[in-house]
Amino acid sequence: MKISTSKTELQKVLQKISKAVPVRSTLPILGCVLFEASGEKTLLRTTDLEITIIAEIPVSLEEAGSVAIPLKTLLDITNELPETRITLISDKNNKVELQTEMGVYDLMGKPAEEFPATPDTKDGDEFFIDSPLFKTAIESTVFAASRDDLKPALTGVLFRFKSDNLTAVSTDGHRLVKYTRKDFKSSDYTGDVIIPRKFLNYMLLQLGKEESTLKLTIGKSHTTATMEKLTVLTRTIDERFPDYESVIPNDNTKALTVKKSDLLGAIRRVSIFSNKTTRQVALNLSSTQCLITTEDPEKASKAQEEIVAQFKGEALTIGYNAEYLKDIVSHTEGEDIIINLNTPISAALFNSAKTDKNIEATMLLMPIRLNN
Repeated sequence: MKISTSKTELQKVLQKISKAVPVRSTLPILGCVLFEASGEKTLLRTTDLEITIIAEIPVSLEEAGSVAIPLKTLLDITNELPETRITLISDKNNKVELQTEMGVYDLMGKPAEEFPATPDTKDGDEFFIDSPLFKTAIESTVFAASRDDLKPALTGVLFRFKSDNLTAVSTDGHRLVKYTRKDFKSSDYTGDVIIPRKFLNYMLLQLGKEESTLKLTIGKSHTTATMEKLTVLTRTIDERFPDYESVIPNDNTKALTVKKSDLLGAIRRVSIFSNKTTRQVALNLSSTQCLITTEDPEKASKAQEEIVAQFKGEALTIGYNAEYLKDIVSHTEGEDIIINLNTPISAALFNSAKTDKNIEATMLLMPIRLNN
């Protein structure tokens, strides 16, 4: 193989595909990037066996071929080079030479045949989705996905595609987010798929705010996202997602209306003085006050703040994990938040006071028992 490209192009592509290279692996080949150069195009591929990233790079091709090159070494030298032309040459023994104006750098590659094959997604259902819509659905839900690998169904986001709407749901057992878009239309695919958190976080980095479309392919075991010169594949989670509708309460008659920035600021400041294990803060609510408090007897520290709010219903004191509460509040859209509550031990619902006919977003948070 012999190809040449600019330092900037190579650096940009290597940074994109490096997200699929595992930090530690018992398979050395997974630390490599596979170069596949042909007369049609040159592709770079990385994988950690869960997620696979394929990117096209513009090159001048002198000799077709393929080789797996250690990604970290290649990215390190590329980062250190000034803007220059880089020529990559590999021989039949997989010895790789980088030629630049600055110097020549040699390293050993690995046979392309050792690199894992790309998963077969030919039998998947293909459809197109607006990139900003898909990005917003991810942003609104992925933060609440579980990090507990013992509950695999919860480590991703459930996407429910219907002909006239899209619903995305995530939960970690403490909080739940349900996000529905009524302006999504699909005539090509309907069904459910649980997409892993890692893939979704990567897609957030790649999807811009500009209007564009993304091709999704949903197969039996993989989901593929295809953009211009970039393809990302992930294993889907083949587990049953919990019945989320049954845990969303419909009898929360007490309502707190508060400015998002006021509530978020108070939680951040007060939680500094909370117990570092429980992260416990309390909302003390009545028709005359909204008081955020915490106390840590171990360190003899406590804090309280009163904020302007409107509360309808009988007085209530309810406790939350401050980190979960900050997450939920910060991901609620708009300047004002409506929190519907019932009892100190039942889930609360967080909604934006701002309404949008095409969007339904509900966030649920479980309370924690307060120390007496």
